[in-house]
Amino acid sequence: MITAGTLKRGLNRGFSTTWTLTKVVVPVYLVVTFLKYTPVLDLVAGLFAPVMHMFGLPGEASLVLVLGKLINLYAAIGAISSLGLSHREITIIATMLLLSHSLPIESAVSGRTGVNAALITAFRITMAVLSGILLNLML
Repeated sequence: MITAGTLKRGLNRGFSTTWTLTKVVVPVYLVVTFLKYTPVLDLVAGLFAPVMHMFGLPGEASLVLVLGKLINLYAAIGAISSLGLSHREITIIATMLLLSHSLPIESAVSGRTGVNAALITAFRITMAVLSGILLNLML
């Protein structure tokens, strides 16, 4: 049974979670949107375009992958939403980030459990790269 207290706690947690995500997504969205109008994003895109071509992605998508792998998925979501990528490109990026995201934090957690953190990180990155290549060929 839903009581007033349950509803209040649910709303508080919902607003708290929304605020936490907003504090990450909105600033990243604004920074990436700003970078689109400067030579910086074009420079980064040109630098990484040959590698990103392997995955069927534009060079700008390298920013999304770096943010997702080093910070978290919400930073990547903020960047994706500002780049105007196609459904196909978003599917490839999302799959790659599903397999390897938040690497510094998750590597530290893995290491604390006794697992070889470097080996797990290398495995996750390898699987992300292979999935990106395969999806590029299949989609």
